[in-house]
Amino acid sequence: MFNLVVLTGRLTADPELRYTANNTAVTSFSIAVSRRYKAGEEAQADFINIVAWRQTAEFVTKYFQKGSMIGIEGSIQTRRYVDKETGKNRTAFEVIANNVQFVESKRDSAAPVGEAPAAFSNAGANDFTDLSGEGDDDLPF
Repeated sequence: MFNLVVLTGRLTADPELRYTANNTAVTSFSIAVSRRYKAGEEAQADFINIVAWRQTAEFVTKYFQKGSMIGIEGSIQTRRYVDKETGKNRTAFEVIANNVQFVESKRDSAAPVGEAPAAFSNAGANDFTDLSGEGDDDLPF
């Protein structure tokens, strides 16, 4: 069997580092992951809960904050618990992060969420030479 998840998204809040009774670092956070949508429909996002342990947790809390783009490789884990308000059994789905990566440069991460990075430019996008139909007789195939 195989349980592998690869996600890229933006943190929805600043991650907070906590420690277990055994002094093991842990952080829980969620990321917003864009979902494909059809033309004319409003963009949609899924909010995925992530848990990182030990050095990965320390790395995430040190270098990422709300709005940062992050790449995550991990596995899905289910956790059962009793809802304190209703007393009903519930199941939580979360991704246990094995590896995390920067997805944007430090300079780009300063751009507000939803805006193009400062280094992005469309200048020159239409500055090309149209070669269609020119010299087709000289092609070897």
